[in-house]
Amino acid sequence: MNDHAIPTRELRGIAYLVAALRTLLFMLGKWTLLIAFQLTLPVLPFLSLPQRYMILSHWAGLTLGWLRLTCGLDYRVTGREHIPDSGTVVLSNHQSAWETLAFQSIFPPQVWVLKRSLLWIPFFGWCLAMLRPIAIDRGGHSKALRQVVEQGRERLADGMWVVVFPEGTRMPPGELGPFNPGGAMLAERAGVDALPVVHDAGSYWPRGSFPIRSGTIKVTIGPPIATAGRKAKAINADAEAWIAAELPRLGGSTSSGIRRDGEE
Repeated sequence: MNDHAIPTRELRGIAYLVAALRTLLFMLGKWTLLIAFQLTLPVLPFLSLPQRYMILSHWAGLTLGWLRLTCGLDYRVTGREHIPDSGTVVLSNHQSAWETLAFQSIFPPQVWVLKRSLLWIPFFGWCLAMLRPIAIDRGGHSKALRQVVEQGRERLADGMWVVVFPEGTRMPPGELGPFNPGGAMLAERAGVDALPVVHDAGSYWPRGSFPIRSGTIKVTIGPPIATAGRKAKAINADAEAWIAAELPRLGGSTSSGIRRDGEE
């Protein structure tokens, strides 16, 4: 198995056909599993949030296994020793749909900050709603920040971690968008650590790209960022600087560099 992604332009002829068929097989299995898990929906409202999470996270684990089997895409995690024992806000770069699956296996039970419109997707959105995500409307920046802080503190008090993708959207491999302050503000107000995480999933399963490419996604977990006595701006800057420094070290990206706010 190749540890480096193969750019789409190099997948030609038989190689492209094989990768495409493997991807289609994966997608078929992924949605079949998701529809099967819909059978649990009638009972989920009567369960606690951790119990719902335990049931639905099995779908993510099975999907990752199916991804490995069909597409030959696995992952390797460095820095597990940095994962705290108590509730934490994860601040990660965002490149793919992959991290929303894999983080459920890597980190303790969690909720995500996401677009409210995702909850309208048949099957997927219905299950997602059962996990009480922090669903925000991007139309109002101030309102969205309040939602992240208020609902995030509630989820942390319930024993759940909160995963935030500060860029707000999936970025191409090797690029890093500007960080929104919501996750850092939640960590500050809740008095919990912020945990920076970086990965190169977009080199194998990028947004809008077909097919999925085989290889090993690399995930690096950084040391927790203490928030006591610090402002969100400083916390956010530390997380962004650490991720920006680590991203090029992962290798295997299809982009030549990292794009930062204000740069071309």
